[in-house]
Amino acid sequence: MLIPEKMHSQDILPFLARDLDATTPILIAGPTASGKSSLALEIAAAAGGTILNADALQVYGCWQVLTARPSPQDEQQAPHQLYGHVGVGAKYSVGQWLDDMKRALTPGQRPIIVGGTGLYFRALTEGLADIPPVPADVRAGVAADLAQRGLAELAQSLPPDDHDRIDLLNGARVTRALEVYRATGRSITAWQADTPPPLMPLRKVAALVMDADKDWLSARIALRFDAMVRGGALEEVAANLAMWDPADPAFQAIGAPELRDHLNGILDLDDAIERGVISTRQYAKRQRTWFRKRMSEWYNLPVGP
Repeated sequence: MLIPEKMHSQDILPFLARDLDATTPILIAGPTASGKSSLALEIAAAAGGTILNADALQVYGCWQVLTARPSPQDEQQAPHQLYGHVGVGAKYSVGQWLDDMKRALTPGQRPIIVGGTGLYFRALTEGLADIPPVPADVRAGVAADLAQRGLAELAQSLPPDDHDRIDLLNGARVTRALEVYRATGRSITAWQADTPPPLMPLRKVAALVMDADKDWLSARIALRFDAMVRGGALEEVAANLAMWDPADPAFQAIGAPELRDHLNGILDLDDAIERGVISTRQYAKRQRTWFRKRMSEWYNLPVGP
């Protein structure tokens, strides 16, 4: 990783602007509401480059306000790519994102890759296993077994080498691992062991992970969610009600189910906002935990009061 480990945080921006090669990628990870997009714009203004999205929710075109995608005004300040380019109902994987990233890179121009999806950054800097697509009937069978047998029993049917590598309490991880095993006859751990070289090895990039003060971040989340509702998030949810499918990844946007419940008369608006804030804080906690465990080699950038 190209940022000196002992560098003071106030020296980061001058270092990125003056001392890095003009084409060196800059990666910015961090929890929701920690100021990643603002920092990316600041870096683009100082050091140049194109801002590319590494957030699994901001890829969906149906959400602008609710996922805090860069505004049209932000996009006028610097080139942006991979935002809002995926339609409702599309199954968009880490592998598809990585392929889109490869196509979006412009030779000779610095990429500034910003987002809160740790798996995207992991695939980018560590590589991604070339696992064949899982047939629809296999996915349906695993989903049916999950509904009938429950997560704990399903996890026990995974191959032994997966048990040591997968969070067995994470339904998405267990489901994915079992789909791969049933479709290929090989554990997802074995596939990952054959991972090809990464697109951007960590040693060749400037990688920052924003370490947000918990209380400061919680307050920002509450303020931002309220601003989102006042700024059009409720109208966005209303526009998507007719096509709503809880299983669709697009409709797993944080805060969307709570606002939908308000529109359907289940919650009053204050309750919906309060629950949306709680969901967002829980999401931020999961992100911060993931970053601490998986991004210990990244430069830790404190943000807060």
